[in-house]
Amino acid sequence: MGKSLTPDQLFTTCDPDLLPGDTTNDLDELPGLIGQERAIEAVSFGIGLRRAGYNLYALGMSGTGKHSVIADYLRREAAKQPTPDDWCYVNNFADPQRPNALRLPAGRAGPLRDAMRKLVEELTAVLPATFESEDYRARREVINEQFKQQSEQAFGDLQERAKARQIALIRTPVGLALAPLKGGEVLPPEEFEKLPEPEQKKIREAIETLQGQLEALVRRIPDWERKHREAVRALNHEVTKFAVDHLIQEVRNQYGDLPEVLAYLADVERDLVENAGDFMPQMQPGMAAVGAEGGDGPGRAFRRYQVNVLVEHEPGKGAPIYYEDRPNHQMIVGRVEHIARFGTLTTDFTLLKPGALHKANGGYLILDAVKLLGNGFAYESLKRALRAGEIRIETIEQMLSLATTISLEPEAIPLDLKIVLVGEAELYHMLHAYDPDFAELFKVPVDFEERIDRSSRNTILMARLIATSVKREKLRPFNRSGMARVIEQASRMVEDAQKLSVHMRSLNDLLVEADHHAGLAGATEVDGGHVQQAIDAQRRWLDRIPQRLREEMLRGTYRIETSGQVVGQINGLSVFGLGGRSFGRPSRISARVRVGRGELIDIEREVELGGPLHSKGVLILSGFLGGRFGLNRPLALGASLVFEQSYGGVEGDSASMAELCALMSALSDLPIRQGLAMTGSVDQSGQSQAIGGVNEKIEGFFELCAARGLTGEQGVIIPASNVKHLMLREAVVAAVRRGEFHIHAIDHVDEALEILTGEIAGSPGADGSYPPGTINAKAAKRLADFAERAAAFGRKLEPGRGA
Repeated sequence: MGKSLTPDQLFTTCDPDLLPGDTTNDLDELPGLIGQERAIEAVSFGIGLRRAGYNLYALGMSGTGKHSVIADYLRREAAKQPTPDDWCYVNNFADPQRPNALRLPAGRAGPLRDAMRKLVEELTAVLPATFESEDYRARREVINEQFKQQSEQAFGDLQERAKARQIALIRTPVGLALAPLKGGEVLPPEEFEKLPEPEQKKIREAIETLQGQLEALVRRIPDWERKHREAVRALNHEVTKFAVDHLIQEVRNQYGDLPEVLAYLADVERDLVENAGDFMPQMQPGMAAVGAEGGDGPGRAFRRYQVNVLVEHEPGKGAPIYYEDRPNHQMIVGRVEHIARFGTLTTDFTLLKPGALHKANGGYLILDAVKLLGNGFAYESLKRALRAGEIRIETIEQMLSLATTISLEPEAIPLDLKIVLVGEAELYHMLHAYDPDFAELFKVPVDFEERIDRSSRNTILMARLIATSVKREKLRPFNRSGMARVIEQASRMVEDAQKLSVHMRSLNDLLVEADHHAGLAGATEVDGGHVQQAIDAQRRWLDRIPQRLREEMLRGTYRIETSGQVVGQINGLSVFGLGGRSFGRPSRISARVRVGRGELIDIEREVELGGPLHSKGVLILSGFLGGRFGLNRPLALGASLVFEQSYGGVEGDSASMAELCALMSALSDLPIRQGLAMTGSVDQSGQSQAIGGVNEKIEGFFELCAARGLTGEQGVIIPASNVKHLMLREAVVAAVRRGEFHIHAIDHVDEALEILTGEIAGSPGADGSYPPGTINAKAAKRLADFAERAAAFGRKLEPGRGA
């Protein structure tokens, strides 16, 4: 017969006297978490291997402290590494739609931006003043006067030649014209017609000759004007270069060691000289005021000389570590912003904004895997950048080749960083299975433990971990009893007396809530009582539905017997999850037998309420019965099993042992004690197997029994392999200690049957028969009767026999 467990086996205590220090104030803080050696090794490997594709995926249950462990380790490693370069975008004067990326040593980008801003501000004042100076005006006047004199002299010569031939050069509304003279006056047309024909002919020939000379002179005017403009442009270039050269030389002196910056400054100088007309005094009303573009700095004409600092770093600070909380496409690769001007959206290189890849470049980027996959094209954008080894700022339309409008195409920036994705293990395995790129880009899995062994060493480390959290959260100190109760609850969290949970979120929540209860009590230290108050409160907050179910059982709405004896009926135990909390609920299982053809009907499966694992458990019962009672004769058995008053799905095989006991009770016609409930799965040889949720299942039946009144005959039967998982509440342990409730551990179905019926199960003799009066003997006899009756019925139906 199975053994009845002692109170000490139901709950493994933590002896406060074995803990170091009197309170958490006496304990040293613990760097990192305990039991994560495998994860730390993987992180160290992934960070140290600077090759493409060796990015990391930190997998484990949410709340295990993955983020903090990763961040702490990266901070230590990043501090040892060189600070990455700064990156800027500057205007591409040859093609403004394709801005150039400029790389500078750490800390040099900001000063360059400020120097260029100062340069432009000074030029907006210096150049207009230069163009308005007396020297410039005089030299400009000389050029204008030279053009004027050249034109006047040419036309004056033509006019003299015409006058010598009695022809006048006159101005008309449509231009210059030639007309005959007489007596120094222009001859009217009617008077010209009165002249003799030879004289008219002579005048016409003179006019034609002079007209040709006039046309030749007019054709030379554009060339004169071009030379005049070139002379003015050369003057403007000279004046601009003189004004710009000494100002821009100051910037050159600061960056003489950076050829790329010097090349950029040369481009700036050439553009300033080429566009000297933009600085002419008559142009100033449109661009004179610094800040005229709504706070964008100098006027729009000068934006092309600004430096857009994308990322800058403080020298000596090591590699950057960046966590992006909103990993969408734009936040990953950067974005192009626009400004509205006269109803039209415009943009330029100064409106390029960095993404997470820019900010973490040269260091480490931490991303939440679920958020990354849930933000449209962010995951594809990240993979594209990793594969290409560069960051390219582009819109989603450009990435998908859907854009039809002209937009910026900034020069790509080389990418050199480590990505750390943080997510659940299920997501890691799904990506590994369905995304070929994932295995190539994230080759290092960092697998975090959720539980550790409850050894003496780890218990002390857990106390230090508690102290670390208490100090970090600025809580009241926990004394030994408080630490011990938290450690005991850490075992309860993983439902294993030999393990400890390292789910830091749950543990921290418990510490904070226990501190709150201590504060309400006016205590200066948190003890075990305050921790228990926090545990009870957590349970009470989500106890509404379990309490409602228990009330309906007490009212008889749900029929669950906790006293008496019934044939073929047993209390099975189920566990339900709700809002992060699990609770146990007893269920009435019944079995009926009859003559049949060896069919074991699972009613839950027949009505499609039973899941595959539950159906598997029922089919195992057929294997057990066949192996025990069907070696010498066929099983002429018809049986049915059902969860009474079950209106939802049934899944799992944890009730298969209870179903087998109900079936054996029906076969042997021996009643089962209804004050007992049981859980556990069974194999085809009748051996018990461990199940999950054992603590909640026991407590669920105990609460029902306690509400009806404990009689000392009530209890729960569990697999012996589940004893190590027991961390029951004090109320259950106290009832067992008083002898009012019992926990039985069994290894075989025969042990369970003996506890349930009070009869001997019986072992087979040499001939395979069971001792008379035993449970198995009665079941075997019942099956033999079924076989004979089935055979007799079959003979009656044979051809030639009468009814």
